[in-house]
Amino acid sequence: MASRKGSQQSRVGGDKYSVLLPTYNERENLPLIVWLLVKYFGESGYDYEIIVIDDGSPDGTLEVAEQLQKIYGEDKILLRPRAKKLGLGTAYIHGIKHARGNYVFIMDADLSHHPKFIPEFIKKQREGGYDLVSGTRYRGDGGVYGWDLRRKLISRGANYVTQVLLRPGASDLTGSFRLYKKEVLESLVERCVSKGYVFQMEMIVRARQLNYTIGEVPISFVDRVYGESKLGGNEIVSFLKGLLTLFATT
Repeated sequence: MASRKGSQQSRVGGDKYSVLLPTYNERENLPLIVWLLVKYFGESGYDYEIIVIDDGSPDGTLEVAEQLQKIYGEDKILLRPRAKKLGLGTAYIHGIKHARGNYVFIMDADLSHHPKFIPEFIKKQREGGYDLVSGTRYRGDGGVYGWDLRRKLISRGANYVTQVLLRPGASDLTGSFRLYKKEVLESLVERCVSKGYVFQMEMIVRARQLNYTIGEVPISFVDRVYGESKLGGNEIVSFLKGLLTLFATT
């Protein structure tokens, strides 16, 4: 028993991982994603906390989060809600202010990103000493499941145009499953001006500008099980505007 504990401490190495979970109308998905996070962090032995940043969800997501906090403990589930929907980028900025870990995961709360990949992110980061590790749908065993042909074409097209214009040094610029050194994430969010989905793209572009090292882990992206996608016409227009802005300024 003592040797197992010593081995686990050696593996953990004193690091702590903060998981930022922005939510909006995710009451059905939140219990499962939190359970999976607890499961995979618990099995791997890494110290962690889950920070739920709810943007005034009218479906009762915050109330569900409060129940989860009672189940798993206030040391593991931190609630940092906001009064209204203010955008994905600002949700991360808000969350990192409360993160106590020296590493920070960002991921979706809608089960599109499976926590089973978390140990692979940590392993990749430790092997290469990377400043950030990004999940990729477009290399190795990575892929997308549950999307129709139209959405796959939009995603592939957006990623291709982005690669041509920005040359970011990463294969999946619009993905939102990543692991950052906390100080790196803080440095990047100070420089990023984008909101919404463009925020993820700008983070990688700014990382390249600052010569941060980027590792990649192939992931399976699965379309949300419950609820509706937040991706609509306004988000697509914002993405294109953001892409042109980054092209002109980087």
